[in-house]
Amino acid sequence: MSERVDSYARVVVIGGGIAGASVFYHLAIDHGWTDIALVERDELTSGSTWHAAAQVTQFGANQTAIALKRHSIQLYKKLAQDEDFPFAYHFTGGMRLANTKAQVDTYKHMVGMANGMGADMEFIDPSEVAKRHPLINPEGLLGAWWDPLDGDIDPAGITFAMVRKAREAGAKVYRFNPVENITRKANGEFIVHTLKGDITCEKVVNATGYRVNEVGNMLGVTHPVTSMEHMYFLTEPMAELEALDKRVPIIRDPRDDFYCRQEKNGLLVGVYEQGCKTFGMDGISPDFTKALCPDDLDRCLDNMEGIFECLPALQNVGIHTIINGPITYTIDGAPLIGPIPGVENAYCAIGLRAGIGESGGHGKILAEIIVSGQSEWDSWYTDPRRFTQYANTELTCLKSIEDYQNEFHYHMPHEQRPAGRLARTTPLYPVLDQLGAVWGTVNGWERALMFKPTPDFEETATYRFNESHPIVAQEIAALQKDVGVMEVSGFNRYELKGEGTQQWLDHLVCGGIPKQVGQVRLCYLLNKNGRMLCEATLAKLGENHFWYGSAAAAEWHDRDYLLTTKPDTVVLTEMASSHTILVVAGAKSRDLLQSLSPRCDWSAKGFGWMQARPMTLGHAQVLAMSVSFSGELSYELHIPNEQLYLVWTLLDSAGKAFNLTKFGLYATESMRLEKGYLHWKADIIDEFNPIEAGLDRFVNLNKQDFVGKQALLAAIEKGCGHTLCTFEVMADVAPAHGGDPVFHEGAQVGVVTSGGYGHRINKNLAYAYLKADVAKAVDDFTIQIIGTHYQAKKVERCLYDPQNLKPRSKEEEVPRG
Repeated sequence: MSERVDSYARVVVIGGGIAGASVFYHLAIDHGWTDIALVERDELTSGSTWHAAAQVTQFGANQTAIALKRHSIQLYKKLAQDEDFPFAYHFTGGMRLANTKAQVDTYKHMVGMANGMGADMEFIDPSEVAKRHPLINPEGLLGAWWDPLDGDIDPAGITFAMVRKAREAGAKVYRFNPVENITRKANGEFIVHTLKGDITCEKVVNATGYRVNEVGNMLGVTHPVTSMEHMYFLTEPMAELEALDKRVPIIRDPRDDFYCRQEKNGLLVGVYEQGCKTFGMDGISPDFTKALCPDDLDRCLDNMEGIFECLPALQNVGIHTIINGPITYTIDGAPLIGPIPGVENAYCAIGLRAGIGESGGHGKILAEIIVSGQSEWDSWYTDPRRFTQYANTELTCLKSIEDYQNEFHYHMPHEQRPAGRLARTTPLYPVLDQLGAVWGTVNGWERALMFKPTPDFEETATYRFNESHPIVAQEIAALQKDVGVMEVSGFNRYELKGEGTQQWLDHLVCGGIPKQVGQVRLCYLLNKNGRMLCEATLAKLGENHFWYGSAAAAEWHDRDYLLTTKPDTVVLTEMASSHTILVVAGAKSRDLLQSLSPRCDWSAKGFGWMQARPMTLGHAQVLAMSVSFSGELSYELHIPNEQLYLVWTLLDSAGKAFNLTKFGLYATESMRLEKGYLHWKADIIDEFNPIEAGLDRFVNLNKQDFVGKQALLAAIEKGCGHTLCTFEVMADVAPAHGGDPVFHEGAQVGVVTSGGYGHRINKNLAYAYLKADVAKAVDDFTIQIIGTHYQAKKVERCLYDPQNLKPRSKEEEVPRG
């Protein structure tokens, strides 16, 4: 056995594949953290990295994905130019083939988004596809999405290059050194117990590939990561390629679920077969290193006929080698890069189905989070806390299989994939399902999006306006005229109680918090850099007794922050699974509720705007809040789940006299856009501060102190760089989508964060952060939607009831303002 390890490191990175190497590199080179260690159980790259097909592309489903891939390309290009340690990196260009009109729309949207991030992509027609790849048969194609920087790289070369640079800076590497356990000291430090000795460290990173849960279990967690067997084959040399003076581009084809690139003078062809197979579900042998799974090309036979039609030259060449190795997947196909939920100072870089192509960016994101608490880019796309307790191994397996089978099929708007559904439901699910609910999921919870007009109604997944458009308009019109009810499942809710609760919350919030019992306020919490971290509804229920509510998706994100900042005297109780909200909204909402509450006062005078009251409906007890995300007179009924069905039946029965209807999440999204209300992790992201987001009224700079105050003051003094603006888009075929580029006088000046149709004002709306100087302009804006530029007019943030009279109600004289 070689020499023992050093006994201390600031950070221990576990795993010597591409992910661990990138985190190691970025900590040492970008941030100067050289008192760190990388620990690998075998040789570097001995997991999935060594057998990777190693394609490096700018393709990405969102802005963060594109940014991290572009960073990877820039970093890899720089490292590949090291004359002393050269390795292969080929830029061939690449194309994703389009066979349907929906794919054309998708690619045109993605091209616009990518170019808005600085890429230079284009959508090309079938003749150009054939011109750029002489082996392809363009029959049946509608075109392709072209990426000029697509290419392939030596996976071992880039991994060793990053580790070498970090070692040269002074960081330590310990190969052939398995981690045997991880324990924790009373002061919070970790002890990483390895074969060659113990390492005490402040922070630990799990970057262990398909062995992710062997190390996860040492930290007391199970990560939602499953490995899938994946096959590609290498052909014998091909005369057609030998005759060319350049390498052919990479192909990715959703029709037959395959990719193809050149490897020497042959082709490498990878297949995403529908009859796919998981790996390691019953454990992985300690001896499985630099190893492969048994060949099983028969699984891919259903794909082969289409592949041969697309690339006829393959019919005349032999297969030289078959590679079948494990790669990792998560529930949504995106990686887990960031803090491990519930384990302070523990991080992960795992679930990397596209590890080689993305990990240069993964390392950048995680190193920035470790050092500064946040990345340059909003990293919710990769945040491990986006999955919560529902994400068990079995669910992860189901979703990983589904995602593998849809590898080249981007998730489209209005698309609801079926695997792993019903993970989280309320007692009302079967009731609403019988009533025709169209279901989507939010943090695993089934939530009604809208209600079918007929049992055979089907919604088309598309970037364009679809069949739901008139139905959503009808749901909104009905509640606007009379009254509607919506279930909000999974709303994130914590009870915060104990000595010092009010003082602690006041320090976290950048504005005012509710000071009187029964008061409700919308609040914003910033990080230490003065950027937006959390949006919360705080209700004061007693002295040092509050309810904290936030987006369903924020459950573990907010929990971790609250738990790591709260005083020991404060008790946090999780309530997302114990209570459900019914929203009763519309002109007759007060009348309906009053009819069920003869001994309660629902009047504007007795139960004013932004108040919370314990109320009785029939013989059910609820906590009611007079708040509105719709802009109508509205009440949230927070109901213990054991009485949820009771309250529903009471409302349903009494509601007949008030023309009670149902509405869903689509209607709520439309209405919040009209009111200027922002969406967490769409419009509210940690790349911007609350002043840039137009949330000045929720910031009190006269407070003695709050988290992020000094950084926010510095940003204001320097001059905030962006402004969130609202646009009316002159497009009647489609809404704007997140990532769509915004132009002023022909130059790009920003990107859309969210968009949709406002049915009460009949306007197509979009929100976008613009550069601050351009945000002062009024005219000459366009937004590119599905490849077409549409005129866009800058408008006020709140376009529906700007004085907010409807939620306050004119039942009796109410103060304006």
